[in-house]
Amino acid sequence: MSKTIYDFKLSGLSGGTVDFADFVGKKILVVNVASACGYTSQYAQLQELAEEMKDSVVVVGCPCNQFGGQESGSAEEIQQFCQVNFGVTFPLTEKLEVKGANAHPLYQWLTQKSENGVADSNVSWNFNKYLINEKGEFVSHFASGVSPFEAVD
Repeated sequence: MSKTIYDFKLSGLSGGTVDFADFVGKKILVVNVASACGYTSQYAQLQELAEEMKDSVVVVGCPCNQFGGQESGSAEEIQQFCQVNFGVTFPLTEKLEVKGANAHPLYQWLTQKSENGVADSNVSWNFNKYLINEKGEFVSHFASGVSPFEAVD
């Protein structure tokens, strides 16, 4: 596959652009996040991971409202929630659809072997994790219950 994650740019939640090409040479953990989920406490682990491994790993959160309406807030509300409750400093993208007919192209690449060259997967709930290697290639998918630290190990 010639396509890597570096081919994707998304709007940032609070403006600007999340350009995956900026992360060349680092592992990337892409996580569909939500503010009102049983797994929302993982924001703390994601932030800890982002701080502790900042030289080798980048966490990118992608807010999604497709699972139980658990991310219904506006961009401003999501940003404020993440900052106030978890001190999130890692990049957050615009709110995305991660499954179905309107899945964002990033998630089409992450979930389809025909796109990523490695494996098919389904985003089953909030806080599913996708690991990308230092060359921008898909490595693996992890379910919601897997801790962020386990996913990058």
